[in-house]
Formats: sequence, structure tokens, C-alpha cells
Amino acid sequence: MSSTPFSPFETLLDRETALNILREAVAGADDGELFLERRRSEALMFDDGRLKTASYDASEGFGLRAVRGEVAGYAHSTEISHAALRRAAQTARLAVGDGGGTWADAPEGTNQKLYTDADPIEGATFPVKIETLREIDSFVRDLDKRVVQVTASIAASLQEVEILRPEGLSVRDVRPMTRINVSVILEHAGRRESGSAGGGGRVGLDGLLDPADWQAKAREAVRIASVNLEAVPAPAGVMDVVLGPGWPGILLHEAIGHGLEGDFNRKGTSAFAGLMGQQIAAKGVTVLDDGTIPDRRGSISVDDEGTPSAKNILIEDGKLVGYMQDRQNARLMGVKSTGNGRRQSYAHIPMPRMTNTYMLGGDAAPGDLVAGLKDGIYAVGFGGGQVDITNGKFVFSCTEAYRVKDGVIGAPVTGATLIGDGATALKQIRGIGNDPALDPGMGNCGKQGQWVPVGVGQPTLLIGGLTVGGSAT
Repeated sequence: MSSTPFSPFETLLDRETALNILREAVAGADDGELFLERRRSEALMFDDGRLKTASYDASEGFGLRAVRGEVAGYAHSTEISHAALRRAAQTARLAVGDGGGTWADAPEGTNQKLYTDADPIEGATFPVKIETLREIDSFVRDLDKRVVQVTASIAASLQEVEILRPEGLSVRDVRPMTRINVSVILEHAGRRESGSAGGGGRVGLDGLLDPADWQAKAREAVRIASVNLEAVPAPAGVMDVVLGPGWPGILLHEAIGHGLEGDFNRKGTSAFAGLMGQQIAAKGVTVLDDGTIPDRRGSISVDDEGTPSAKNILIEDGKLVGYMQDRQNARLMGVKSTGNGRRQSYAHIPMPRMTNTYMLGGDAAPGDLVAGLKDGIYAVGFGGGQVDITNGKFVFSCTEAYRVKDGVIGAPVTGATLIGDGATALKQIRGIGNDPALDPGMGNCGKQGQWVPVGVGQPTLLIGGLTVGGSAT
């Protein structure tokens, strides 16, 4: 596939013809658009001292949507041609029926550019990427004689989109993405433990291939594995928990963020439905979803409906003040889109999704929050988690956590899980640190079978009365 800029109306389609087909498809509808995309991605993984996988993928296609009320007709194709557009229009139009819709206002234009449009895949040659992975492997093994396995990966992609609206508005966005990951396994006295670190964002590979960057990630992975080698079984019971800053915001993302997406609230299936303007969290808790942070993994200059991304306040001083909206749900709820209409690719329909979701800092010193724990857990790293949107109940596993007694951080613990529900956890926040931080750039979010890159963040938090799953006390 060509590396020249993606310009479908210069090379594949006549713009006026495509616009007329789109207008015919959405006649009598409330909304709709033509979404065109080209994506290229490369991933290399070095495992157990050798290059294990090297993959390159390229795809392009379009999705055409017509929306009327709560119904959306959607058709997509890998063939970008007038004939394919006409077939897609016939399918999408089934949602319009006899028409009679009220056409929604077009998105406002924007000139914001939050990241480079350079192709990160071409930011370094293939041999340089392989040699970097080999250096990472060697560096990690030299760090600690207990290392028995090293896995390192480099990934880069470029997504180019163009969105054509029936009004004639056309929006373009070029979205790079890069990431480096390092995972290690240490063995001592017959026991094996793992640790991993990584990150990236909508940036080129230059910074990530700098030894100063990947060596820091490598040291962190080894440190986590080393801590876990000393870990003792986690206690079980209801106790206070201090969450570290940055990546632990994934708990906020899952337990609270999904419940504040517009579609769940319009349908009344969210634990936060019908609570707008009410106190749903402790005083001092302010949560935002912000797609405008430059170079961040979850940022988007415009969303996948052509709406400029925004800095949206969801919870302010404990009160629910906003939901994340795409165009369809916003219209049905009588509000404006917040720039959160996202889709995995041209083959997927847009829906309300998070971008970078984080909590603002407070005025407490992080050390004081830990010192205030009489008997609890200090959790600084998280792995996988699950949440039920209807009631906000969550279960999260800790990848790095410590037992705290009388304010003193003790032994690391293994097997700890945090169990609770978002609505209750929000109200049980007793302390907010003055150290807000964002994650290093490694989040992906799944919803209804679609995956999109996201960011999370928070300060150190003291939450009372969470259930900790572990060994019996």
C-alpha cells in the first residue's frame, strides 16, 4: 500500500459523486456521514533471545451511516469505489424508512492539531528496530542474574481518516501511535515472578528508541518482578486502600468512566442514570475526560464523527455535571456532542467512548495518606479488571501492592484483588493527593466488541472500606 498521503477524493472517488450518493442515503434522516480510512501498522516482538514475530498490516475502506431516531443503518466495504458506495447507501437507507427526520446541525470546524502527522513506521529502519530489541534483551539480562526470560516489543501505526458530511463539510485527521513494552520473569529459589513496563503515545519512534527511555522501562519491569519475588499472600477482608498515582486510574476508567457514557445513561442502564446534578462522589472529587492533551494515547483532534475533541468535566467537586456523548445520543438527550463519538475502524459504527479520563489532584501529601492507614493496602500497579455497567461493581487485580499497618509500608503482597462498586467507592474517597499523574501510554478500552486507545490518570487516593480479595486473614 502506498505511503503517500491518503486522499480518497483525489485518487479513488469523485467528491461530488460521493457527496450526492451520501445525500441520497440520508435524505429524510436525522444524521449520517461517510467515514473513509486507511491504516498501516507494524509490530515486532523479541522473545527469549530472538526475534519471534514481525508483522505488517495495511487496510483501507469506508463506512456509510444513516441515522433516524434510535436506529442507525450502517454499511462498510474494503472497496472504495462509487459502485461500493451505492450498494452501501441502499443498505444504510433501510434505517431511514419513510423519512421525516429532523436534520442535526453539522459539527463545528476546528484547526486544532494535537500530534504529528509523520508516519512513525518510517521513523526508524527495520534493522534499527531489531537491534534496539536485541539491546533491550541484553540490557535486562545484565541488570539481574535472576532474569530467566525477557520479552520486548515495538509497535507503530498510522491511521488516516477523512469524514464527509452531507452538508459538504470534509474533515481529515492523521493519527500516529507508537509503543514499547518490556516484560521480564525472574526466578529465585524455585519461585518465578513477572514484571512489565511500557508506554508511548501519538509520537514518533525517536524518543522511544532512545536508550534513556527504554532503559528506564527495563529497570521498572525488573524492579516490579523483584518486588513480587518477595511478596507474601495478600490478606482478605474489608479495609482502607491507598491507590498510587497515574496508571491506577484504570480503576476510575472502568468503575466510573463507562457508567458516564451517554448511551448507557440514555437507556437507563448505568448506575449513574438520572443522577445529573446530584452529589455522587466525595467533596473535592473532580473527574474529566479530555481528548485535547497533545501527543497522548487517548487524544484525538476530532472524533470519528468529525466533532472536535474537548475537555469535558464529568464530576465537579463530587457532583455529576456531564456525560460523554456522541452525536446520536446527544441529540436524543437534548444536549450537544462532547466529541466522544469513536469507532475502532471504518468497519464499526461510532458510539460514546472515553479518551483520556482522569481525576484532578487535591491538597494532601501522598505520604500523609499512606501514613494515615491503620491496617490496609497500598496498591500502585494494576492488571486486568472487570466491571458491570448496570451496577458499577468491579474486580481488579493488583500487580504491585503492599501491606500497610499503623502507617508503615510493609511487605509486598501477591494475589490481591480490589472488589467494590464505583458509586460507593466515589463516596468513600477520604483523601486526594497533590500528585496527579497520567499513565505512561498503554491503555486500550473495549466496549461492545470495539477497541480504542485511551489514557487514564489520577493522584494518590485514599479510599475507605474496599473489599480486598486474597488469602484468609
